[in-house]
Amino acid sequence: MIFDTDMIIWVQRGNKKAAELVDSAKERFISILSYMELQQNANNKQQHSVIKDYLKEQEFIILPLSEDIGHRALIYVEEYSLSHGISAIDAIIAATAIENHQTLVSSNAKHFRMIKDLEFKRFLP
Repeated sequence: MIFDTDMIIWVQRGNKKAAELVDSAKERFISILSYMELQQNANNKQQHSVIKDYLKEQEFIILPLSEDIGHRALIYVEEYSLSHGISAIDAIIAATAIENHQTLVSSNAKHFRMIKDLEFKRFLP
């Protein structure tokens, strides 16, 4: 399972359902973009360390960008940015899930629902 950025934020905010979902996953992945978003939104070095330590403790695998992910994400931006407002970041996260044959878990269904090839699991906090 690939967890969207919002899922890690739900866990950090103390959402028990989100923590249980992460804990129950056989394998835990996030896109490098999600990792960057989490670090970018940290307020200080201590928060950077907390995020890094959490991902390490939970044995998250951070999936890198690839040419195939970039190409697929570009197609999604061209196809869905005007009609559905997909952002480049969400397009890359969705493409990462598809290229790695993983289900994407997020509470932001509207960001991803238009992508037909995406296996998506909606989290309801």
